Amino acid sequence: MEEIAPDEAAALVAAGAILVDVREQDEWDAGHVAGALHFPLSTLAATWQEVPGADRTVFVCRSGGRSLAAAEAFAAAGRAGCVNLAGGMQAWVAAGRPCSGHVA
Repeated sequence: MEEIAPDEAAALVAAGAILVDVREQDEWDAGHVAGALHFPLSTLAATWQEVPGADRTVFVCRSGGRSLAAAEAFAAAGRAGCVNLAGGMQAWVAAGRPCSGHVA
């Protein structure tokens, strides 16, 4: 599975990629990237078909582990263009990328 840095993820999203945040509700409420879609990993098995198709889909969680699992599952289900944001929201914030609220 391809893992990308925050700047590359931001460039993909700016070019039309979908950003899927798989963190749980409390994590999402604390802070998230504007425009991201929220599909918690705990419910993703039941809701994965609601995730819109796109040429590229970037998955993100707090530190990159859950989003990697989600990206791999989507790729295994036949979705092309799935990538994982390495380091998750922690890396996103550390890179100075904008988000709402405070991500721990």
